[in-house]
Amino acid sequence: MAVIDSQVHVYEANRPERPWVATITGPDHVTGDEQVAAMDALGIDGAIIVSTYTTYRFDSSYAEEVHAQYPGRFALVKPVDPTDPAVEEIIGNWASAPGAVGVRVMLTFADTKDPLDPRLNRTLAACARHGLAVNLLAWHCLDEAKVLIERHPDTLIAIDHVGLFQPYLPDKPDVWKDLPKVLALAEYDNVRIKLSGACTLSPGPFPYDDIWDPLLRIIDAFGVKRCMWGSDWTRAIRSLTYPQAVEAFRMTTRLSDTDKSMLMGGAAEQIYGWSPSTR
Repeated sequence: MAVIDSQVHVYEANRPERPWVATITGPDHVTGDEQVAAMDALGIDGAIIVSTYTTYRFDSSYAEEVHAQYPGRFALVKPVDPTDPAVEEIIGNWASAPGAVGVRVMLTFADTKDPLDPRLNRTLAACARHGLAVNLLAWHCLDEAKVLIERHPDTLIAIDHVGLFQPYLPDKPDVWKDLPKVLALAEYDNVRIKLSGACTLSPGPFPYDDIWDPLLRIIDAFGVKRCMWGSDWTRAIRSLTYPQAVEAFRMTTRLSDTDKSMLMGGAAEQIYGWSPSTR
C-alpha cells in the first residue's frame, strides 16, 4: 500500500500578492517543492494538503497551485465557512475541482457550534450530496460534534487530530481527558478519525511510546481501516521533526506490519477514494 500523510500544510512566504491572515507555526515557507522533497526523503508517496486556515482562511488557491504542479502526489481539503450564505455553492464548485476530496469545518473556532444551527447542517448535507468528506476539527466541542454526526448519517466525517486538544505545553496537562468522548464516536458508521499530530500529545522524547496505550484504544474502537496516520506538518514543528512524526509510527512494535500499512496509507486511500501516483 502507498504511504499517505493524511494532513500536511503548504504555504509560500508572506508577501503582498498573497498576504497571510496570521502567522503560522512553522518555517517561513513550505512550498510544494519543499514538501515533495521532504516526502521523497522519507518515502512518503502522497499527502492530503489541508489548505492552511491560519494563513489563508478559506482561500485554497495556493494549495490548488501546488496540486496542479504535483497532481499525482497530493489531494486537497479546503476549509469552508458554514456562515457564508454561499457555502452550498462553494461546496458544489469545490467538488469538481482537480484533486478535491473533502472540506474542513473548523467547529472549534466557528462562530456557531450549535449542532442545530441550520448553517452547519446545510454544510454537512451539501458535502453528502457532492461526495466530499467533512474533516471536522472538534476539540473542546465533541458533544456538539456528536449531535451533528447523528443528524447526518450519510455524510462521511473524518475527525481531525485524534479529536483532542494538542497544546504546546511541556507537561501536556489532561490531554486524554476527552478520550471517552472520542471513543463514543466509533459507534457511528460514517465517522473516521485522523491520528494527525498524535506525537505532540506526548510529554516525553521520541519515539513517544506513551501515546500507544490510548491510541490503541482508539484503533480498537474504530478498527484500523477507519483510522489514518497524519503528521500535521507544519503545526507539529514545536514538538518534533517531520522524520520523527513518520518514524514514531513506522518503528513501533505495538502494531503489526499489516496494520501499519493500513494506518499509514491504505485507510486514506479507501476513505478519500484517492491514490498517489508519481507518473
